[in-house]
Amino acid sequence: MEFFCPKCGRREPLSTRLSHCPCGALWELDYTPPKFDLSMIDRSEWSQFRYRAFMALDDGESWRSVSLGEGMTPVVRLNDGVLAKADYMMPTLSFKDRGAAVLVAHCKAIGVDRVVQDSSGNAGNSVAAYAAKAGIACGIFVPEGTSPKKIDMIRAHGAQCTVVPGSRDHCADVCRAKVEEEGCYYANHVYNPLFYEGTKTYVYEVFEQLGRIPENMVIPVGNGTLYLGAVKALEHLLESGCIDHFPQIWALQSERCDPLYQAAVRGEDLPAAVSPVPTLAEGISIGKPMRGEKILALAKKHGIRFVDVPEDGILAARAELARQGFYVEHTTAANYAALDEIRRQYGPIDDILITLCGAGLKSDH
Repeated sequence: MEFFCPKCGRREPLSTRLSHCPCGALWELDYTPPKFDLSMIDRSEWSQFRYRAFMALDDGESWRSVSLGEGMTPVVRLNDGVLAKADYMMPTLSFKDRGAAVLVAHCKAIGVDRVVQDSSGNAGNSVAAYAAKAGIACGIFVPEGTSPKKIDMIRAHGAQCTVVPGSRDHCADVCRAKVEEEGCYYANHVYNPLFYEGTKTYVYEVFEQLGRIPENMVIPVGNGTLYLGAVKALEHLLESGCIDHFPQIWALQSERCDPLYQAAVRGEDLPAAVSPVPTLAEGISIGKPMRGEKILALAKKHGIRFVDVPEDGILAARAELARQGFYVEHTTAANYAALDEIRRQYGPIDDILITLCGAGLKSDH
């Protein structure tokens, strides 16, 4: 296993401290898992690492001292042919724990003693928690407007949390400048492809739990951390003969910040230039997705459709989910709101899986 650059071909060992290729491109991971086989799941392990036979891990042990029991979240039936995977039932209350557990286990395995990360809240909270478990010092940068309760959680884990004035994209620029200036390890959920080795377990779990993959999957896309992991796992299941076709993925964006949706509508290969407007769906408010070109290429390859979620539908969707017993954050509610928009544009659809990716309490302002 090693990192490689898809632009210039440079290769680096996984132990590299370079957050990206010197040419500017982001690393990809050179790793091919064995064919997926349910018999290779470690059913004695009650975390996402039951799928470690199919995950790129540095060694066989580092994850054991880092894992907080993430994964194994239930799939529940909502209504009208809609299933929901309750991924907010995680140690830090969001799906980002899947990727953070793998990334921080990697950091521990290669001897990293300090990490930094920029985030709209959930990923930073996850990295802070797992870094605390691993005994690794941590600094998190969040943009102004981040939910105060997310900031409280980050600091409770012992991480230094810096609130950066301006947009989410500016926050990332400030954090990356610190990485370049101080040489600290950039434990970032977008830059480091090992993060997707965790998020791909979302699909493995669904397949094990249902014995199949639903015909339609709604996935929120900002930087694409769940999207990229899910597509990777679906490709793996397809290549392994576990499924005979790719499901229809509906990739949702906020109408107030939709560079991927705009590019897809125009048939372009790069994210469109947009001027983000504040949105309740803060988790997907990414004006410049760093892996946008890859996200769009995979969409063309697999017929993935993008959909814009109207801002005025988010609160109503959140209230409706709460009346069904699910108290989720606003970005999660956008997944549910997307169903109305999809049906409005494309007509009736059934057998749909949405992700309940973040809990509501920590997103209340």
